[in-house]
Amino acid sequence: MTELDHSASPHVANCTLPAPMPAEAMRLGALHSYGILDTPREGAFDDITRLAALICGAPMALVSLVDRERQWFKSEIGIGISETPISSSICAHAIQQTDVFIVPDTLQDERFRHNPLVTGEPHLRFYAGASLRTADGLPLGTVCVLDTQPRELSPEQAEALRALARQTMAQIELRRLLTQAQESNHYRRQLMAIAGHDLKTPVRSAAYAIRKVQRELSPEQGAPLNVATEALARIDREFTLLATMAGSEGAMVAPDQTDFDLNEVLEPILGNWQRPALTKGLRLRSVPTHLRVLSNPTLLATLLGNLLSNAVKYTEHGSVLIGCRRRGDRVVVEIIDTGLGMDDLQTGEMFGAFRQVDTRNEGLGLGLWIVRSTAESLGHRVRVQSTLGRGSRFSVELPRA
Repeated sequence: MTELDHSASPHVANCTLPAPMPAEAMRLGALHSYGILDTPREGAFDDITRLAALICGAPMALVSLVDRERQWFKSEIGIGISETPISSSICAHAIQQTDVFIVPDTLQDERFRHNPLVTGEPHLRFYAGASLRTADGLPLGTVCVLDTQPRELSPEQAEALRALARQTMAQIELRRLLTQAQESNHYRRQLMAIAGHDLKTPVRSAAYAIRKVQRELSPEQGAPLNVATEALARIDREFTLLATMAGSEGAMVAPDQTDFDLNEVLEPILGNWQRPALTKGLRLRSVPTHLRVLSNPTLLATLLGNLLSNAVKYTEHGSVLIGCRRRGDRVVVEIIDTGLGMDDLQTGEMFGAFRQVDTRNEGLGLGLWIVRSTAESLGHRVRVQSTLGRGSRFSVELPRA
């Protein structure tokens, strides 16, 4: 088994110490949050597998997602099935690697020589897979190619496989962003419907009370109250229109938020990025906290994970610090780095989709877009202070439980 290096001129090297798997519950939570498992085939993903097979000269190619008990194929060429048990999954090994995972000959590898996909149909002898990773570094699956003959990949083919994995992840991210946008619009419509229906009752009660008072007054004394009754009637008509418009569109609920210990979210995120930080020679530090917050733990982990991911990726020297402090009835979580930093123009544009401070850095440029979308859905405020060449400070403000 070999694993390819990430250097500009990739080379084959022995891999004796595979990267540790992130917390499995967090990885599976991320996978399921995309809502892509068991969805119909889509042309965009079939294009990916066709290109992978063509570029790598392989008869089989997959977009494989690794679930708890199975690996499921969003797209496949040459296999003819939609999933296999996790026990026979080579992709489950591939997602533990930091780069393209290559098995030149499965019969020469103790881990796979007795695999039913090797000993039986389709008699796999070669595997190469590039992992699909979220913006905060969690592996979901692979884009992989397979063959019935032992072989190798050229450095150019390995680089193409990495590129196809990035494009596949872009498609998966865009699917979720579209869903989140739709849910956000539905939630706004729900608020409109609530305003339209529920607020009509107190408006009508106020109008009734004013008319009752008017009956006790002479026409001259009650005349000034006519302005109030007319205004309330106009508000009533507007609420009726609002409810009608909103009701015709349907609605969905906002993300559930609960009371939890902030450390429950911070510790797994820190654990996931300790090794990449150490590999770059960075100090990744945290300030312990006992504060409890009101939020959605899964979405907050996505938000903070993306911010920490960016801090590590764009910091070449120095340190990254994550800590929090209480500010009245709020908690402010801060992520501070000594990285590239941004100028005013970059800071103003950074929350757009596909924006990257350094285009040579691997990734999709969606991390901060996801941060903004997630923060909006949770009602949390995100702020940034940055100086080009000196680093950045991101702050997330959320309610204290």
